[in-house]
Amino acid sequence: MNNQIFIEGGRSLGTLLVCLCALDLWSADAVFSGPQKGEKTARFKVLLITDGKDSVERDPIAENAGAPTAIVFVHAIERSLVPLLRVIDEYGSTQKERLKTEFVFLATDRIEGEQKVRNAKKSLGFKAKVGLSLDGIEGPGNYGLNKECMLTIVAARENRVSANFALVQAGIADAAKVISAIGAACGDEHPPTSEALQAQARGGAAGRMAGAGRPMREGGENDASAKGGPKADYPGAVPTDPTVNRLLRQFIRATNDVATVDRLSAEVKGHVKDNAALTKEAADGWTRVLHFGTNYGTEYSRKMGREMLELWGKEKAGKAVSKP
Repeated sequence: MNNQIFIEGGRSLGTLLVCLCALDLWSADAVFSGPQKGEKTARFKVLLITDGKDSVERDPIAENAGAPTAIVFVHAIERSLVPLLRVIDEYGSTQKERLKTEFVFLATDRIEGEQKVRNAKKSLGFKAKVGLSLDGIEGPGNYGLNKECMLTIVAARENRVSANFALVQAGIADAAKVISAIGAACGDEHPPTSEALQAQARGGAAGRMAGAGRPMREGGENDASAKGGPKADYPGAVPTDPTVNRLLRQFIRATNDVATVDRLSAEVKGHVKDNAALTKEAADGWTRVLHFGTNYGTEYSRKMGREMLELWGKEKAGKAVSKP
């Protein structure tokens, strides 16, 4: 559908700008995934992943029988999702008497997917129920999940959706609005802040993981350092510039193809060009990512990351030499 703005005689420039801004905001939010607010939550089956070797099939919708429910469809297993997933899991555990929390992972191959989800459950220590969709990477057919999203979060009560979040680039910044919506679904008028939930989750996670394999927090520390233990001396830093941070998160997705990596590389170079502060943030971010080797991105993206670091290093040296 084409969007047109008709300017009548005498309409002020201010009115036109308001219309343009509204149109831009509408376009930015026009991402849909999963059943929308007011729609029913159809039944579907998952493979329940337990701590044991055996897994059983179950239907979360039928089993929860209309109780307030938070369903988190995980389209990709990536470390950047860990802080948000932990906050949702922690909130679900505090409201377990009146809220059902479900993590549903999507995978192309059932056997490989089951193993990956089992590993993720073990390392992250999820308290909520964890399942693998039996409908493959697309998820339940009548849910219309968008493969471009990292997470699709559905809050529901009485088998009807009360809130929906289609998150293309999901992160801890989304936690406040997600927890607020989930809280409303289960009747919690004053849910805790995402910061408080993060602190609780870190406290429970301390000691579960060791070494460089610990998931990295948004602040660049691991769980042990967050609780007061020795801080890991990781090189680089997590970017604070929103654009650099967003591009880095996109850059390290394991599902990226060569064309996507090339496009993101060009966007990063264009954004930081001739800005020493932004260039340093990008260099620090890519240094941190490359430190963890194959834990992040694809082989090609890591190659491009090293090339960008080399480029930024040469540019810095060149500017230093050119000073009078």
